[in-house]
Amino acid sequence: MSDLPPRKPVIRLATRGILLHDDRLLLVNAYKGREDLWCAPGGGADPHHSLPDNLAREIYEETGLTVRVGAPCLLNEFHDPERSYHQVEAFFRCTLTAGALDAGWQDPEQIVTARRWVTRDEMERLTVRPKSLAAVAWGDRDAPVYDPLELILR
Repeated sequence: MSDLPPRKPVIRLATRGILLHDDRLLLVNAYKGREDLWCAPGGGADPHHSLPDNLAREIYEETGLTVRVGAPCLLNEFHDPERSYHQVEAFFRCTLTAGALDAGWQDPEQIVTARRWVTRDEMERLTVRPKSLAAVAWGDRDAPVYDPLELILR
């Protein structure tokens, strides 16, 4: 038995991009083992790089698209208390500057295996996190700026 105190959960910082093009939002399946769970592209922030630089890199790695990162628009957090997992995500509005989705694109981390543009109507039939994503993406008047802690699905 160890005399060390129990390990506290680490809070992970991530960035995600709200990328609308032709009134369609870019979504990816960024949760390993849950291909039916969709989110905005992005991922963990690397130390010593700005959040916008991290986001542009993550979007390129996951989708092959080049973006210009704009203003932040949502702060979200989710957790899985059974795994001591807690993630805080900063969402930024993005603009497509180059590229097109290619079914053959490979995420170097092998996490994202599918990516797609969806209309708001199509999004309602998908399991998407955070739940406020559509309201934020399409600029609803009541869209939150902070989306409080929610459980991640398994």
